[in-house]
Amino acid sequence: MTAMSDSPGVRLTPRLRLEPVSERHADDLLSLYRDPAVAEWFGAWTRPQIEAEAARMARGWRDDGVHKWMAYHRATGELVGRGGLSRATVDGRSRLEIGWVLHRRFWGEGYATEIGRAGLAMAFDELAAGEVVSFTEVHNGRSRAVMERLGFRYEKDFTRDGELFALYVLARDQRAPAG
Repeated sequence: MTAMSDSPGVRLTPRLRLEPVSERHADDLLSLYRDPAVAEWFGAWTRPQIEAEAARMARGWRDDGVHKWMAYHRATGELVGRGGLSRATVDGRSRLEIGWVLHRRFWGEGYATEIGRAGLAMAFDELAAGEVVSFTEVHNGRSRAVMERLGFRYEKDFTRDGELFALYVLARDQRAPAG
């Protein structure tokens, strides 16, 4: 279950507080992307790159009403990661995409699935989306397992920025009941 907070755009899940990424989240985003396990997937980021990324995500929220959240543990306030919805061009068309990135110490504890459920609730219940896509490098078995837990179905492999990715799709009418 995802609840709205009194703050605009903030969502509460059983364990997480999800805040729309804005420029003020640059330090936390930099901390996340400098986690060695995260850097293996996303490469090395500089402060100017992170500041530009935070500003880009904030523009998405302002201009489109959708983008990634920073995820904080509700009980401790500790940064867990970031995730949620954004727009991505896949196969030449703009699609609603869901993804997540977690600090290594939170892997395997269900937080990516929790973020994913919140994003799907927003996509289907608030935005009335017909479908949501998710993709990852073909060899990222952990993220692929989360996608499958969320009900996504593998569609195909595709190339993006010279890398091979696995594309998953979840249509609104295939969504599992919340619970």
